[in-house]
Amino acid sequence: MTEPTPVPPPPPTSAPPAPEGEALLRASTLVAGYVPGVDILNGCDLYAAPGELVAIIGPNGAGKSTLLKALFGLVPVRSGTVTLRGEDITGFKANKLVSRGVGYVPQSNNVFGSLTIEENLQMGVFQKPKQFKERFAYVCDLFPTLGTRKDQRAGSLSGGERQMVAMGRALMLEPSVLLLDEPSAGLSPALQDEVFIRTKQINRTGVTVVMVEQNARRCLQICHRGYVLDQGRNAYTGAGKALIKDPKVIELYLGTLAKA
Repeated sequence: MTEPTPVPPPPPTSAPPAPEGEALLRASTLVAGYVPGVDILNGCDLYAAPGELVAIIGPNGAGKSTLLKALFGLVPVRSGTVTLRGEDITGFKANKLVSRGVGYVPQSNNVFGSLTIEENLQMGVFQKPKQFKERFAYVCDLFPTLGTRKDQRAGSLSGGERQMVAMGRALMLEPSVLLLDEPSAGLSPALQDEVFIRTKQINRTGVTVVMVEQNARRCLQICHRGYVLDQGRNAYTGAGKALIKDPKVIELYLGTLAKA
């Protein structure tokens, strides 16, 4: 499969932290885990203002993906709260969250391989099928390849193309918040860059994005704000441009990659 021609990355962006009252999505002192008695999150806080692109980075095992899953109701929250536009949505099931405007793209197993691209996108709007034509056009404008190859089965696509299908499906119900779990994982450098560029484009349409990433340097380049998690807690937070230059963050979490 021919990889897309690399596109120069957008310049770093930053924005001052939004006042707490302006948060669209907020997590407060979350304690959560997969099995009883074992907490992965140990008091995490996070907020995302309307239109922000927020990064979550940190070492392996820090709780990054667990935080995203807790926001989307996939991991039991033992204490703390998750709110959306001020409404307590802690522990809501996925279908309720999707109907309230929260989209989620898991890291793996994120497409229906036996279905075509078009059928995958139809699954994304099953709650409001009359919106399919309009939203399909919107998604294909963001990802033109999906439109030209809409009859191809998703299982035959490359990893990068499957990621585009998964992101497109999450956008079909016009979410106000999009949660992305390591969207560049396992992709070639060129395809990784394509994912970051598309994520920034999605954000520019007004969708708030909360993004977990192992490619910390690249993620901090495009985000407005970032959170560095360690052992299930917030270690550092700030504008992406500031975090990528912070000596402590470089030494402890970014290493030589941040100096490249």
